[in-house]
Amino acid sequence: MTHPDWYYARRESWSAQVDDARDAGDIDYARVIHSASFRRLQGKTQILNLGDSDFYRTRLTHSLEVAQIAGSLIKSLAKRFPDHPATAYLPDRSLMQAIGLTHDLGHPPFGHGGEVALNYCLRGHGGFEGNGQTLRILSRLETFSKSAGANLTRRTLLGVLKYPASFRAVANPDLTPSLAIGPTTLEIIDCKASKPPKCYLDSEAEIVDWVLEPLPATERDAFQAVEAALGKHGKTRHKSFDCSLMDVADDIAYGVHDLEDAIALGLVTEAGFRTAVPEADCTSFLDALKAKYPQESENDVYEKMVKALFSGSDSRKHYVNRLVHHFLTAVEIIETSFGEPLLRYRAAMQAGPQRFLEALKAFVFDDVIRSPGVQHLEFKGQKLVVAVFEALQSDPKRLLPRDQFTRFDAATDGMRVIGDYVSGMTDGYLLKTYDRLFSPRMGSVFDKL
Repeated sequence: MTHPDWYYARRESWSAQVDDARDAGDIDYARVIHSASFRRLQGKTQILNLGDSDFYRTRLTHSLEVAQIAGSLIKSLAKRFPDHPATAYLPDRSLMQAIGLTHDLGHPPFGHGGEVALNYCLRGHGGFEGNGQTLRILSRLETFSKSAGANLTRRTLLGVLKYPASFRAVANPDLTPSLAIGPTTLEIIDCKASKPPKCYLDSEAEIVDWVLEPLPATERDAFQAVEAALGKHGKTRHKSFDCSLMDVADDIAYGVHDLEDAIALGLVTEAGFRTAVPEADCTSFLDALKAKYPQESENDVYEKMVKALFSGSDSRKHYVNRLVHHFLTAVEIIETSFGEPLLRYRAAMQAGPQRFLEALKAFVFDDVIRSPGVQHLEFKGQKLVVAVFEALQSDPKRLLPRDQFTRFDAATDGMRVIGDYVSGMTDGYLLKTYDRLFSPRMGSVFDKL
């Protein structure tokens, strides 16, 4: 099926050379791979602190895995549902992988702790949210075009638009970023009040308007609808077909591969896994193993899975591969009431595998991300981000690198430029900047800014 021309339009006119054999998805993929923001992901935290090990995943390796899983997912759907009307609208592999590679570009140093810190720093200036910053990077900050950032296709940007509502539309006015009340000598961020809503940034409204422009007004409004939540920020209701594919791939990578890291590094225990992920939550996977490998079903399949995961790396990797395959082949296509195919169709996981995956994700979140060891580093990271931001804010002409000050001086809101600069730092670069600014014996005039 021929897709509408608007799927592959770019905000800034550009045409490939006559002998360029690439299609639109290939071009977007290449621009992401060669972007500075993508390279910086190698120096940004996924879950654990960089430098603790050379084994576990960073934001870069996580993004590569999401892209690979997403690419496999579209091939799986095309093979399993050849006659489904949505199959004609599946993205090509390069475009799907480009979306997967970009999904974490906007996340700042020190993960979600850094995100909360920057939202606090940018209070009164439109706030900060990692997914919203991803769209800003791709549409404004990258340098593949004069004024359209990476100048990706409309379809790719629609796939990146995970939360299609503005900061202003979803922010609960009762949740204003602030300092916590309590400590008398330390200034500590109130994380609950300072956690940002899931959204795009108000500064990117014209970009989103361009992305959604070809849609009928009624569909645009419905797609951007927000569901209010008592005492919380509002939530968006919809995402595009391509974005839903990426989202499923992200969940699989998080639930399976981050679990693999946690087990390999000894951060979780077998007993803890049994408590958090009981046999009842694994039924879909266990039944699939019994059906596919009856010769292995003589013994307790749950026991065999747990022992394999918590034994050597060979047996663990074997079961990790089985888990990924199970979740991939449990994804189906559902239909919504939208008329536009990229909004009408959505990828969703079947109920049984979804229950299992949610249990795995919750285990990683509760036993690793929320553990004191990780939270100590997140707490420290927040303090470092705020200190560097406020130092630069205090005297931008004096402290910002000259190219950044040029942007600051030309901007309508210079605080957003400082936010761009700090959020783009790797964990290591933020630490070096902090040391240059605050540590008496650190830093040299010859350091590269």
